[in-house]
Amino acid sequence: MTPLRQRMLEDMQLRNFSTETQRSYLHYVSGFALHFNTCPSKLGLEEVRQYELNLISERRLSPQSINCYLAAVKFLYVKTLKMPFTAEDFPRQKVPTHLPVILSRAEIEDFFQQIPGLQNRAVLMVCYGAGLRIQEAVSLKITDIDSERMLIRVNQGKGAKDRYTLLGPRLLAALRAYWKRYQSNLWLFPGWRRYQHVSAGHIQRACRDAVKLAHLTRRITPHTLRHSFATHLLENGTD
Repeated sequence: MTPLRQRMLEDMQLRNFSTETQRSYLHYVSGFALHFNTCPSKLGLEEVRQYELNLISERRLSPQSINCYLAAVKFLYVKTLKMPFTAEDFPRQKVPTHLPVILSRAEIEDFFQQIPGLQNRAVLMVCYGAGLRIQEAVSLKITDIDSERMLIRVNQGKGAKDRYTLLGPRLLAALRAYWKRYQSNLWLFPGWRRYQHVSAGHIQRACRDAVKLAHLTRRITPHTLRHSFATHLLENGTD
């Protein structure tokens, strides 16, 4: 690890950036440096601009990915290298707004019937039944399930915030059926590696398999279940 990379990593840790944000920022800055085969400390705003154009025209990255690159190099130059640059020096891409895919209740039923594996089905039922993000779902611990108050505790969710979400009777029954088979000492959804929970990537692959088996034509991810959860609550009159 180069001294500059180490310094940037430490600067992110001091600001309590999530592990995923740290990984992402280092990934984009490494790509920037490799493109010019030069240490970023010897590059400037012109090279930042040239590489952004390369990401747009040659690599055809999405606006979201390009904005992530801009956030990474902005952090590097402004926070780590202490350069007198401003936000105007890192013009962001306009991100198009799309309405989320919402599944009907019939589609939800078809989808869950095709999910391979009891554990995969249980994780995705939590995404739909409690509105959790996929990383939040796989990271649940046994102690996060409060069956007395019918709540699920989400520890350090997005934005490093704790919160509670509802635990419906149907979801609780499904989790109890799952628990009879998959009992563990810590994680609700243990992975094959000792002391680790199941990976989000594994569940995402199971989700894609279920979409194909259910013959659903729209792009569906675990996050689609979160959107569908919120929409179905609104349709049922929930504030």
